[in-house]
Amino acid sequence: MCIRDRIYRAVSPKGEELAVKIYLTVSAEFKKGMLPYIEGDARFGKVRRDTRSLIYAWALKEFKNLKKAYEVGVRVPKPYVVEKNVLVVEFIGEDGIPAPLLKEYVPKQPEKVYEKILDYVKTLYRKGGLVHGDLSEYNIMVKDEEPVIFDVSQAVLLSHPLADQLLRRDIANLNRFFSKLKVKVKPEDEIYIWVTKDGSKF
Repeated sequence: MCIRDRIYRAVSPKGEELAVKIYLTVSAEFKKGMLPYIEGDARFGKVRRDTRSLIYAWALKEFKNLKKAYEVGVRVPKPYVVEKNVLVVEFIGEDGIPAPLLKEYVPKQPEKVYEKILDYVKTLYRKGGLVHGDLSEYNIMVKDEEPVIFDVSQAVLLSHPLADQLLRRDIANLNRFFSKLKVKVKPEDEIYIWVTKDGSKF
């Protein structure tokens, strides 16, 4: 899913590097893309369906999802504040240079990165009560050989009617990408059961 936004680097009064994400008020296509992820989410059941209200809800949704993921130990950009359509989070990178996306960088130990991401999927599900819903090499950064998951605005509660379908898609996306890196991936059904039902290791 493609939601239009702009991301800028900023520096806090304490010298911390921040990322400022601004969601753009644009077309009906934006609205159509957001609705399936907002409808069915108990946290946003009373949101009005005009474009401005939906974009404000979308920014708040990402903030809430980041906050929950961060609290349960999933490595995401630390969220600081959200105001209307503007979200401020930790900058993932150094000296103004963002960390590379997973699609642009081959980790030194891809097997460990694969397993770490699967651990994050399970932690987000079992402790955070969320499914990312759009997980792929395009929204995972690699900093110091560790994966950092971002773009979680579309993440849904487990009660959402699309949660199961989106979880399976996330697993399939990860297996597809890491298979290209010659990683011996786990069977998708086995990962699904491990994430949702079985707390033991593979």
